[in-house]
Amino acid sequence: MEPDAITTSPDVWDQLRAAHLGERAPKVKFAQGPAVGNRRRMQASPEPEDCQTMTEVRAGIDAIDRQVVDLIARRFRFMDAAARIKPDRGVVRDEERKAEVLAKVDRAAEQAGVDRALMAGIYEELIESSIAYEFVEFDRIRASASSAD
Repeated sequence: MEPDAITTSPDVWDQLRAAHLGERAPKVKFAQGPAVGNRRRMQASPEPEDCQTMTEVRAGIDAIDRQVVDLIARRFRFMDAAARIKPDRGVVRDEERKAEVLAKVDRAAEQAGVDRALMAGIYEELIESSIAYEFVEFDRIRASASSAD
């Protein structure tokens, strides 16, 4: 396995690409990584302030990227649950909930000392991708149920 390859389930990204990103989706390299259950073991990496070389910086970034991908994959499993639970397609997009999430992210970014506008942009894209994914999943679930009848 290449040390900088991000490991995750390919079907999460395939569904994301199909649901929202289309042809501009980045090509993601999938690799097998050491896993425990459904979770990968995290390799130790130095803290940013302790880095002395670019190799250490890159190792730290790679470790964080693996964690971020795992968290996004978990977030999308909640989108699967939402698509299964919501009673109709009209409630998939919930602008009140979106505003609530963005407000929470803004507070968290402020507390973390991270650029709030940067976080707002990242989360705007994440939320819109999540909504697009949930629409696809909602339709898939209902189509499967209809064909089973």
